[in-house]
Amino acid sequence: MIFIAPATLGFVVFYIWPTLRGAYLSFTEYSLLSAPKFNGLANYERMVQDSFFWNALGVTVEYVVINIGVQTVLAVGIAMLMYRLTKSITVRAVILAPYLVANVVVALVWYWMLDVQVGIVNTFLGWVGIDPVAFFGDSHWAIPTVAGINVWRHMGYTALLVFAGLQTIPKYVYEAAEVDGSTEWKTFWRITLPLLRPVLVMVLVVTMIGSFQIFDTVAVTTQGGPINATRVIYYYIYERAFTRFDFGYASAMALVLFAILAVVSLLQLRLLRAKESDLA
Repeated sequence: MIFIAPATLGFVVFYIWPTLRGAYLSFTEYSLLSAPKFNGLANYERMVQDSFFWNALGVTVEYVVINIGVQTVLAVGIAMLMYRLTKSITVRAVILAPYLVANVVVALVWYWMLDVQVGIVNTFLGWVGIDPVAFFGDSHWAIPTVAGINVWRHMGYTALLVFAGLQTIPKYVYEAAEVDGSTEWKTFWRITLPLLRPVLVMVLVVTMIGSFQIFDTVAVTTQGGPINATRVIYYYIYERAFTRFDFGYASAMALVLFAILAVVSLLQLRLLRAKESDLA
């Protein structure tokens, strides 16, 4: 008990207590200038009628779908290439390198590179005769661009998780498939992916939770614009709490987001059979 006491104390102080405090504040009208005043379900009723909340939730879902879809496909592809071609530690270090850079730094670098006037990407596009693209200023491009930045940063880490999963698949399974005349494509779909399911479920759950919490890239690049096109739910909660000091309503939205993540995670674990393996 003595050895785990510091970790337990930190968990209670920095996780359990803020969660309970936030749940309480969600039923109050509270700002820094006055004491919390209980208002029942008023914040939740307000949320149902808040078009900005539903827009932020919709933008977040769009980001999550793009981020998870692209990142997972690329990560599995990179992991397969590493597994088949090289298992060099140097290659793994290079692939992981973007993940080791802070989100804010990555966002700033890509913000400069994708600038519509002086960005190097638009300079290259101009050389091949393509008009400059307002990656962060066009409502159609903004969310895919933010998602692309985070895919670039995280896909190496995700690929290494998948690569670790590939190494747990016994060699004899592939040898038996080769003897049976299975092609590489059939082997991938009928052997590799099914046996990777426990790892992929873990990757999907972690990526989904992280994607719903997207904040820093938006805060650094678009601040929710243009015209709320990138105002994700985390950024909207931040705006309500720390620019308008509407802590009660912000706490209610945070609690709803927590509930959404819990439900979606449980559904993923149940539907994708996370605890089962196809390896008999």
